This record gives sequence, structure tokens and C-alpha cells, in this order.
Amino acid sequence: MANVDLNLMVIFDAIMQESSITVAAERLSMTQPSVSNAVSRMRHAWKDPLFVKQGRGIRPTPYAVELWKTIGEPLEAIRIATERDEFNPATLKRTFRIATTDWMADLFWLPLKQRIELEAPDVNLHAVPYNVNGEKLLLSADVDMVLDYFEGNSTQVQTQHLFDNHFVCAMRADHPLASEELSLSAFARADHLLLSLSGEAKGGVDMLLGQKGMKRRIAMTVNHCYSIPRLLVNTDMITTIPLPIILESVSKGELVIKKTPFTMPPGPISMSWHVRHQRDQGTLWLREKVLSVLNHGLPKNLLFDPFQ
Repeated sequence: MANVDLNLMVIFDAIMQESSITVAAERLSMTQPSVSNAVSRMRHAWKDPLFVKQGRGIRPTPYAVELWKTIGEPLEAIRIATERDEFNPATLKRTFRIATTDWMADLFWLPLKQRIELEAPDVNLHAVPYNVNGEKLLLSADVDMVLDYFEGNSTQVQTQHLFDNHFVCAMRADHPLASEELSLSAFARADHLLLSLSGEAKGGVDMLLGQKGMKRRIAMTVNHCYSIPRLLVNTDMITTIPLPIILESVSKGELVIKKTPFTMPPGPISMSWHVRHQRDQGTLWLREKVLSVLNHGLPKNLLFDPFQ
């Protein structure tokens, strides 16, 4: 790759971000034949096909993916260093659409809004229901960010881990099971409340029980978090749930938590965005605000395993 034209790397970077030679050409203010000619030069210089057809679009080769990982950050650093216009959040007028669940909005929205009001009063934050594929939402540009559990492997999406979501078993403070260690058999016999965004009356717990040849009774399902503490306080139901959802009720003494009688890995919570926003100053600023809330605006006891 000696003496390679650095312009090729810029074009290559644009194609990788857009997954389209046509869109990359538009973004670079070049003609499509010019970009196609540049791709031919890349293939010759780097001795790899780089891009192959996939349906109506293109897919990068493994070599192209690894190459992009190597040159992407240096190119971004050069762009930032040569940026002429200084970003000023105070003059930013923009609406960010974020896919998130109701309980994550409960955690982040207030401290995030407080920070936004201080720095960028004309910025709007709109929550988009997160009950479908987050990767699809980002690839289709329906949202600017996914703030929650994210599952996907597209090279067009960047993800930053925020914290691990630890699962606990929760019940009212005077529940018959509250004063004893929770056994697997007692857990299976209890009436269960299930948070199900999809409406299905089964979840990861049922899969784990099935591996042990056991079942549980799902006595009730809900598709939002707000009523969970009240339902638990006033019934004999128990629930297996991420700690942050019921942390306030636990702190008030209304609910108690028990360690699940089986190993249940924590769920990684992250913020994810499309690479089209990788160097967008507004999105970079918003990501900084999310990290600020994480580090300084959330109860620290929700970020750790309560049983360790």
C-alpha cells in the first residue's frame, strides 16, 4: 500500500459509512463513475475486491472491514483537527430521536433534560418506543440513537457499553417468600408477573427453567414498567426483573429483592448510533451528555451486582 493516494482512503471511508457507491458519491460531490473508478484503483492497490454485490446494495469483504477499523479513527481525528466551524450547543436547533424503553427514559430523561436546558435550550429529545429491532431503526435512519439493550452486528452501527443490567427477583416486603432464601422449587411454584414488551407470556427465565425440566405460572404480563411496583406490593406475585426498574421501591422498603435461584447473566446496556453520525458534532455532544448522566446523574447502586 506504499505511496497510495490518500484520497482513496477518504472515498473508501465514505463508501463504508453509506454502504453505497451512489450515496457516497453524492456526499463527496463526485460523479458515480469517478467513485467507481476510485474503487477499481483501491482493488488494484490493496489486492482485494473490497465490495461485493448484495441484493441492491454492496457488502464489504472481511479485508475491507478490518481495513476500515484501522483507518477510520485516524481519518476522524484529521477531520476534527481541520474543522473550521467551532461547535456551539447554545445555538443548536435540533430534534434527536432516541429509541428507548420506558424504564430507561425514567432513568435518563430528567438528568439529560436538565443538562440540555443549561447548554442547548433549543434541542428537543423525542423518545421512540423500543420494541423492535434497534439495528433496523438505525440503518433506516428512523432514530439517531438506541439507548438500551442492543443486539446487532452491522458494521454500520457503533455501540458503547454503559453498564450491566443485573436481574433480581422482587416481591413485597411481607411476601411469604421474603423471609427465606429463595429455592428453585419455591420460585417455580410462585405466581409470576412478567414484563413483556412483545406481549408474549414467556421470557429468558422460562428458557432457563425449561433446561431444568421445570415450568412456572405467568399469572400476569405488563408491557410497561409503571405499574410493576404497585402490582407487587398488593399481590402475592413475584417478578424477575432488572434492578433499576424497581430500585426506588426497594429503597423505600416496599419491595425486597432476592438472588435468582439460577444463574442469569446480566444484560448489557449501551448507546448505539449509525456511523453516518460518527463525526456529527451534535450527536457527539449528545453522547457526551449521556455519559455525563451515567457518571454523575444516576444512583451508583444500580450499576453493580447487589449480591456481591
